[in-house]
Amino acid sequence: MVVHSASERVLAGLDPEQRSAVTAPAGPVCILAGAGTGKTRAVTSRIAHRALTGEISPRHVLAVTFTARAAAEMRSRLTALGVPGVQARTFHAAALRQVRYFAARLLDGRAMPELLDSKVRLVTLAAAKVGIRADRAGARDLAGEIEWAKSSLVEPGEYVVAAAKALRDTPYEPAKVADVFAAYEKLKRSGGVIDFEDMLRAAVWGIEEHPDVAEQVRAQYRHFVVDEYQDVNPLQQRLLEAWLGGRDDLTVVGDASQTIYSFTGATSSYLVDFPRRHRAATVVRLVRDYRSTPQVVGLANAVISQARGTEARLRLELVGQRPPGPEPDLRIFTDEPAEAAAVAARCRALVDAGTPAREIAVLFRTNAQSEAYEKALTEAEVPYQVQGAERFFERAEVRQAMVALRAATRSIPGETPLPAAVVEALGAVGWAPDSPPAGGAARERWEALAALVQLAEEYAATPPVLPIGPAASVERPVTLADFTDELARRAAAQHAPTVEGVTLASLHSAKGLEWDAVFLVGLSEGTLPTTYAKTPEQVEEERRLLYVGITRAREWLWLSYASARSPGGRPRRPCRFLPQLDRSGGAERAGTGGVRRAADRRRTQIVSCRVCGATLLAGPDRKVGRCATCPSDIDEELHERLREWRRRVAGGQRVPAYVVFTDATLVALAERRPGRPQDLTAIAGIGPRKLGLYGEAVLALVAGAAVDEICPEKTFEISS
Repeated sequence: MVVHSASERVLAGLDPEQRSAVTAPAGPVCILAGAGTGKTRAVTSRIAHRALTGEISPRHVLAVTFTARAAAEMRSRLTALGVPGVQARTFHAAALRQVRYFAARLLDGRAMPELLDSKVRLVTLAAAKVGIRADRAGARDLAGEIEWAKSSLVEPGEYVVAAAKALRDTPYEPAKVADVFAAYEKLKRSGGVIDFEDMLRAAVWGIEEHPDVAEQVRAQYRHFVVDEYQDVNPLQQRLLEAWLGGRDDLTVVGDASQTIYSFTGATSSYLVDFPRRHRAATVVRLVRDYRSTPQVVGLANAVISQARGTEARLRLELVGQRPPGPEPDLRIFTDEPAEAAAVAARCRALVDAGTPAREIAVLFRTNAQSEAYEKALTEAEVPYQVQGAERFFERAEVRQAMVALRAATRSIPGETPLPAAVVEALGAVGWAPDSPPAGGAARERWEALAALVQLAEEYAATPPVLPIGPAASVERPVTLADFTDELARRAAAQHAPTVEGVTLASLHSAKGLEWDAVFLVGLSEGTLPTTYAKTPEQVEEERRLLYVGITRAREWLWLSYASARSPGGRPRRPCRFLPQLDRSGGAERAGTGGVRRAADRRRTQIVSCRVCGATLLAGPDRKVGRCATCPSDIDEELHERLREWRRRVAGGQRVPAYVVFTDATLVALAERRPGRPQDLTAIAGIGPRKLGLYGEAVLALVAGAAVDEICPEKTFEISS
């Protein structure tokens, strides 16, 4: 009776789909769980319900996650549900525990080899052995290729063909990478050390080649749960199959629309093919989104609805469960500094209005984009923290570049234009203003140094007033020495420690997190999607990155891009995944609209906020001529006269009031107070017909006429 009531408590409060997942029969179960749909609750409730009803023993369960944080949360929830003792671990932690336990048996009494915490040092030595001088970024990229190969079960001799098939963007010529891979494996063996992939392989080998080990492992673990199943790689799948040993008590949870780690070897194919590989599988879809407002959910659906490819077969249309909230803000700015300044100002306003800084995030595609936001937030006196990466001025390549710039002040002539001087100085650390190198780390290093050149161009374009002589202050061209002083000042300001602050993070590092307010910035072609996304599959992964970013927001969402990188720079186009402008010039409503076909897109006139200068996309904002969040200068008395005039006109015509003018149009009239017909037609929603019908009356009202003079309380009809 006690057990029964405990299991019923586990089911209490679950929605119908979650309950279906929890009570599904033993055997293969696939839970397709959209963002914010309560997947962790469903999974832990399933384990707890089965344990409390006596179907399984907690000590026979192995729940596998991808982060230690997720594993800890799962253990905590299970304990709270009255089911302690479940093993919830990452793949690596579970494998390490087993290899250590069986080491003496597997290694003929020898101790387990030392585990490398990083491949970089050994990869650097291996590269040198095959004639490659790799800096730290190059070594990191080589290490990434080796990790991809080993996770994909590719041996050194198979690398060239496998990399070509996978369309890998290799940091060096593929044959050279294969040579480094082989040399790395030899150095590792001679040094008596193993890496994380070796540890997973050792766990697989121990089970597949040692029947006694397999029997003991399978006797201990009989029921398996795998979270984030869309991120499993072939090596992890091989280990999972070794654990299962042909059994089928397996529950997997995933969302194909959140597959964003393909470059590491992760593949959603195991999730997509789960029903085919397990014919008796129960498939449950969780689509009720408890995290985000319907407006945020609607935009997420609009973005992912256009997805193509394998993952799109399992896309879910989420249904928002929270009360309505504000529409997502879509903004365009003239350049990146203006975008960063506006984001910082809005963060300041949110914090001042009571939103905790820790509940705000600024998300971008690459870590190199963080500098502009670090600077803008510092100047706005908003505390911040960088998630998953070093602050811009703490990065090794930036510190090295600042040393090179300081040294160059003694060798580069003072009359050299600042941007050219910076480019010349950065040549000393191997940077050149040509195409960035292949490889993620090397490319990120290149982009970070390119950001310094960008800073130099901005600094030279707006030189500060500098003192010359004891009594005068005049403008003069800035020098490299001035610029290095400016960088030192910025570095000092941005190194101030913070206990709590706005989160700055890349879209990749934001996965699994959520905030009340999210700013998605830099949404321009070439950044998102990145120019390095060349295949349809890579472009679709970029779309999923945006989807992940959108679904991080609980209530307030801002999306923006700069039409040029710097003032007067080359124009850029907005991210192709964003909803397009509608025919009237407004954006399709994020909560209910979608992305229209390309053939139906129209070029529209840019309308800027008369207060902050941001480009206005939302229809009501364009009519009013300002952002919804910018202060209003409405003439309340005029607004009331306009409302009364509209009431009388609509009553005479027997039509709803909005047919005459919408509320937004009345606000625009009362704020902008047009004095000429051309001023009227500048307001969105007032075309030639309405100008002819109502223009004279509206201009008279703006000029101060009483409503009774313009429109007495009597029937008012307009001939057709």
